[in-house]
Amino acid sequence: MQDIIEKTVVFVQDRLKNAEAGHDWWHIQRVWNNTKLILETEQADRLVCELTALLHDIADSKFHDGDESIGPRIAGEFLEGVGVEPATVEHVQKIILNMSFKASLGEVHFHSKELEVVQDADRLDAIGAIGIARAFNYGGFKNREIYNPDIPVETNLSKEMYKNTQAPTINHFYEKLLLLRDKMNTDTGKKIAADRHRFMEVFLQQFYGEWNGER
Repeated sequence: MQDIIEKTVVFVQDRLKNAEAGHDWWHIQRVWNNTKLILETEQADRLVCELTALLHDIADSKFHDGDESIGPRIAGEFLEGVGVEPATVEHVQKIILNMSFKASLGEVHFHSKELEVVQDADRLDAIGAIGIARAFNYGGFKNREIYNPDIPVETNLSKEMYKNTQAPTINHFYEKLLLLRDKMNTDTGKKIAADRHRFMEVFLQQFYGEWNGER
């Protein structure tokens, strides 16, 4: 197992060396660490979880014209090449295809304990201090406004609406980030998410105060 993990780390580091900073190797490493932390209290297939954590953003669809098949395909080709058994490869591919927030806005046809673990690990990196930093980094990458009070928050977004939104970064808090606490699967994920959620609420309070000249 360790040999396969080490080979996967090298592959991912090389593949993501020029990635956008919110979806780069350091994001992968944090999700991997979160996965290992959750596995201390959750019973799941460790190899499937760790491989998925390492490969889940190997080709994020948002950077590939919305193609949701390319990530699972590249992950599968790599894993087959290093001799991972077919059942494990298929499981990793299915989790990658179904674990994202946008996937949850449509019909999800796959579920496993391993998906719960890695999904929580990934969502934890989308909230709290790092989640805030990642949100604004991606907003800058896409040249989006930080905030525009004239652009209302959209609620109950469909998968297609979410994929195509061009809203300011502050809107993203209400369209995704503040929703994640209540979508956690594991006890560990729920506990950590509660603290990070509170941090985001404090940040937004400070942000609006400064925006309105009150602080």
